Amino acid sequence: MFVDQITINARAGNGGNGVERWRHEKFIAQAGPAGGNGGNGGDVYIESVRDLGLLAKYTGSPEFEAEDGQSGQSGSKYGHNGKDIIIKVPVGSIVTDTKRNRSYEFFSAGIRERIFKGGQGGFGNEHFKSSINRSPKEVTAGKIGESGELKIELTLVVDVGLIGMPNAGKSSLLNHLTNAHSAIGAYPFTTLAPHLGDFYGYVIADIPGLIEGAATGKGLGHTFLRHVTKTKMLLHLVSLEHDDPVKEYYTILHELSSFNKSLVEKEEWIIFTKKDLVNQAKIDTLKDFIDKSDKRVFIVSMETAEGIKGLSDALVQYLRES
Repeated sequence: MFVDQITINARAGNGGNGVERWRHEKFIAQAGPAGGNGGNGGDVYIESVRDLGLLAKYTGSPEFEAEDGQSGQSGSKYGHNGKDIIIKVPVGSIVTDTKRNRSYEFFSAGIRERIFKGGQGGFGNEHFKSSINRSPKEVTAGKIGESGELKIELTLVVDVGLIGMPNAGKSSLLNHLTNAHSAIGAYPFTTLAPHLGDFYGYVIADIPGLIEGAATGKGLGHTFLRHVTKTKMLLHLVSLEHDDPVKEYYTILHELSSFNKSLVEKEEWIIFTKKDLVNQAKIDTLKDFIDKSDKRVFIVSMETAEGIKGLSDALVQYLRES
């Protein structure tokens, strides 16, 4: 079950109480104050990680509590601070403290924010000792930690967009890489909306097929190109079944540039697909293009899975290093 929105309750720890204690020395019942301060309560943190299924794990346990601070001790010893609690959320989450109307964005991995602060520990009687009050009995209780309701909304951050003409093999590649079970059909626009898959915590989107003229709105052009702008990198799929695969590649590249020049500045890998349907002579015609290209180029077959593992390994390495 995929969950993209959930509300949880969280509480920072309360501060420990200060205590009244006294030093006991031979022949002196109360040699002086020795009550320690209470420890501080633990804080509540939110941290982003690459796990798209994480929110589903919270559906049965929406209550999170940091540890309370311990009360002070005799011998002027402080109580231990309470342990913090770290609530992990998927990359792309927006967390809102509904009580205080403050929001936090977690759009990359490893972001950690303190959401609720633990209560400060109370003071023991030794804290109040002074030149005019050598035997104070005053102590203070620990402060209450912050708490509240947290609304977590997941906005998927698409790391990789699969682009290309209709029937270039995008849905098949998405299935190979992520087991997303995207619809597959030998006809244009099988995919009418982006399909998403989880690739080692990264999101891959199967962007619906583009056609010549998409930048001017032909077909479903503007709708589809809008999704491409949100991706970090592109895998540009070109079917080797075309009479001139290189020409088909440049056709889509032109549409991307016409719509938004920043699109052609993204990291782009070229994936020639359907190797199993052509002979070696057809593949050899690509040699000059591949040698001159400054892009990473892969030749794969979804039918036989040839080249898929090499592509997958290279992709996960790139994403982890970028």
